[in-house]
Amino acid sequence: MDFLLQTYAGKILMTFFLSMVPVMELRGALPIGVANGLNIWVAIFVTVIGNLVPVPFIIIFIRKIFAWLRTKSNVLNRLVTKLEQKAAKNSALVSKYEMLGLCLLVAIPLPGTGAWTGALVAAMLDMRLKKAFPTITLGVIIAAVIVAFITYGAGALFSAFM
Repeated sequence: MDFLLQTYAGKILMTFFLSMVPVMELRGALPIGVANGLNIWVAIFVTVIGNLVPVPFIIIFIRKIFAWLRTKSNVLNRLVTKLEQKAAKNSALVSKYEMLGLCLLVAIPLPGTGAWTGALVAAMLDMRLKKAFPTITLGVIIAAVIVAFITYGAGALFSAFM
């Protein structure tokens, strides 16, 4: 396994999979990918794609998964309730500003925001995938640029073009 992480492809795969992890998402995976030797633009591309992979599944299946989890135990029922309350709290922005609100919820790189939260809110508000996914995608791209800019500054981003 260690050998895989020493290859460029292994670093790409690690970064890709880290960007799919809830809470960490792109915000943690992008700096880790660059710190492990990926070009910043490769890291941005890989983390955006990886961060978007779970989104359609969340939007389409999360309500059914939550309903199933509620039947399994009181602990899981409490966890689902907590996640639904988090989504409800974040849904005010989306309800008020619709697609712009969803994009901002995903784009602002703060704890409790991101593609997973945006997809959960979209699912709880019964948004259709074909409407929510492009908006979440734009938010993830904006988040990637913000994280890269904050982490590495404008110099690192623009030096890749030179």
